[in-house]
Amino acid sequence: MEALLDQIPSLDLSDFTAGDADRKAKFVSSLGTAFNDIGFVALKNHGLTDSLRHQLYGTVQTFFLQDEETKKKYEFAHLNGQRGYIGRNKEKAKGHSVGDLKEFYHVGQPHPLGDMPHNVFPDQPADFKDLTLETFYTFENTGKTLLRAIALYLELDETYFEDKVSNGDSILRALHYFPVANPDALPEGAVRAAAHGDINLITLLMGASADGLEVLRRDGRWIAITALPDQIVVNVGDMLDRLTNHKLKSTIHRVVNPPRDKMNTSRFSIPFFMHPRPDMNLACLENCVTSATPKLYVDMTAGEFLNERLVELGLKKA
Repeated sequence: MEALLDQIPSLDLSDFTAGDADRKAKFVSSLGTAFNDIGFVALKNHGLTDSLRHQLYGTVQTFFLQDEETKKKYEFAHLNGQRGYIGRNKEKAKGHSVGDLKEFYHVGQPHPLGDMPHNVFPDQPADFKDLTLETFYTFENTGKTLLRAIALYLELDETYFEDKVSNGDSILRALHYFPVANPDALPEGAVRAAAHGDINLITLLMGASADGLEVLRRDGRWIAITALPDQIVVNVGDMLDRLTNHKLKSTIHRVVNPPRDKMNTSRFSIPFFMHPRPDMNLACLENCVTSATPKLYVDMTAGEFLNERLVELGLKKA
């Protein structure tokens, strides 16, 4: 019987970038194996400094602890939740009728092209724009490096993803799971983040301010995801799952509510969702479709898939 992991594998990105062929090959194999098995890894030497992380979390907390009227100045319905502030309980996980117990702020491509929306930044805190953009660029570069490793694992040219993610629809999301003073008043099934898969190619997540992230293992058991202070968590999104015909797995995950006596506390989290350009073809790669693994998904572009999911999440009208 195949052994299932009790925790996600830990990898070092410098193994891929150091210039040593053997270390690079081992990293590619280890990353691919982890993404084929559980869909998650913990990664160090990712480019994000402790200083930037601490500054960003401080700024994000300052923003979210402002009054509702101030935050709503940066919420615009016509942006369909893709930029700026998105208020409490607005997003629902696919298949769920109750909104998640969260509010968030989206920062996208700093130099948008075509129909891509422009960023919206708050007046206060004053350093919100600079810190979020620096983090966006850092994670975008790290994501491109990881996609090079993924391309090699899939026996593609190392630069396969480069033109597909250049000026892509990636989003940095600052998340606040807000305190709940009276848990008994919550709708049935209300949780911080209901079970879901991410939409994008890969997600890069810096350490959250509290525990709560769990991933659903293949045997149906939920396991807690933890990372050391110098690590980020990286996982496969639905777009990469589709492209690889479920070879690389977008694993269902959730953020559970804390114990009742801690429901009145906040949790902050900052993921980076790496998206390709809308015109990327997500049709299953030919070398991922075999008689043993028949094609699972209909063909569509990344833009079509994103639009479909935004409707399902309640952020956009059909």
